[in-house]
Amino acid sequence: MARPAAVMERLDAFMARANAAFYAQPDPLAHFTTAPEISQAFGECLGLWAAVTWQQMGAPAAVWLVELGPGRGTLMADAWRAVGEMVPGFQAAARIALVESSASLRARQGAALAGTPAQWFDRVEDVPPGPAIILANEFFDALPVRQFIRRAEGWMERFVAHGAFVEQPSELRLPEAPEGSVLERGEAGQALAAHLAARIAAQGGAALLLDYGPAETALGDSLQALRAHQAADPLGPPGSADLTAHVDFAALARAAGSAEAHGPIPQGLFLQRLGLMSRAAILAQSAPQQAGMILSGAQRLVTSEGMGRLFKVLCLCKPGLAVPAGFA
Repeated sequence: MARPAAVMERLDAFMARANAAFYAQPDPLAHFTTAPEISQAFGECLGLWAAVTWQQMGAPAAVWLVELGPGRGTLMADAWRAVGEMVPGFQAAARIALVESSASLRARQGAALAGTPAQWFDRVEDVPPGPAIILANEFFDALPVRQFIRRAEGWMERFVAHGAFVEQPSELRLPEAPEGSVLERGEAGQALAAHLAARIAAQGGAALLLDYGPAETALGDSLQALRAHQAADPLGPPGSADLTAHVDFAALARAAGSAEAHGPIPQGLFLQRLGLMSRAAILAQSAPQQAGMILSGAQRLVTSEGMGRLFKVLCLCKPGLAVPAGFA
């Protein structure tokens, strides 16, 4: 009997399906730790950054404070508490919009943000119109990418079948590169950046994107998978691990042509300019028994050996807005 033909999926389609299954689990975030869980000063600094940006916008009477992929709600809870204490006028003007499709994560976020004016939306396109300040921490890295590999006969595109790559000739015009080179193209991320830029340019506001990846477009295979804090096979059963790829910040900035782009700059530099280490020192003084953990967590976010150099920050603003805090 003839063996049935392998069912092939283009890599970006496989990655989208795998991550949709992964994030539908009851607790997908148990597999990794993100910056808001490492230090509460992270969310506090981003909240105050949003408040300063609101002031630069002319302090509109109503503004959306949007988070893409809000995880457990930790970042927004810390941000909301900080602005309530430091910039109550911004808190009075802001409405929280959480872009989250997972029912289990919405429940966690609701518990973390009880008593706040939070609303949930499946897609960023569903957030009602109006000025918006948008936060996206480790969101773009989970968006699907296409991969191409240079062979002697030309560029081939990677598909997935039965847990392995299958290569098919590509009809795209791609740049010259040495044989064996891998090129990634994040079309979903670029489309989202273009949408955010168009909204910001038309309605006002800014988007702050924090993620890991190079400042300039570069060749290389960055597809990876994480399960239970350990590296896993990216082509394993869909939903068994979190699939990510490095964010091409230069490509995002190009796609966001209708907005003004600042950065990318290293996350460590950005957070230090916002005063994260000073805030961590205050937190450590108020909780001496946890001081070591508080300070080491903050250091992890800013040092080159930790997340300070690999992670970058890109800001998209309405043209004409003052240079945002942290980028001057």
